[in-house]
Amino acid sequence: MDAFVFYARQDLALGSGFGTAIQVRGGDSIKKELEKLGRLQVGEAVVSGAGKLNAKFIVHACGPKFQEPDTEAKLRQTMASALRAAEEKEIKTLAFPPMGAGFYGVPLADCARIMVESIKGHLRGQTGMDEIIICAADQREFEAFRPVMEAL
Repeated sequence: MDAFVFYARQDLALGSGFGTAIQVRGGDSIKKELEKLGRLQVGEAVVSGAGKLNAKFIVHACGPKFQEPDTEAKLRQTMASALRAAEEKEIKTLAFPPMGAGFYGVPLADCARIMVESIKGHLRGQTGMDEIIICAADQREFEAFRPVMEAL
């Protein structure tokens, strides 16, 4: 993949979990680049280098958290921002996790529907992307995306 999406915190700190894995495996250059970029508002996305990781870029997308108001609209905006940021860097292949559906509490069924609709809409427009992958980490995530994908 040219890039993958990371569900970022507003302060762009890599934190724990996947953030720790990114920092440990990718090296300090990612953290240093993020410190220079500053903060994000919910719905925004930025792109950093991927350091030593097996990708060129990381798209850091700050989405809704913990059932805040307008979760659906904010997730749609986050998806649009992530896709736009990737296009600006001429990313051809991009991988997404289920956006916000883990620790941040976005309902998985809503996440699946909104993500697939957003990607489908993006790919129907002018795009330089060749491939977008949704990476389900387990069977539960996969099963949430299956009916949405089968309905395409």
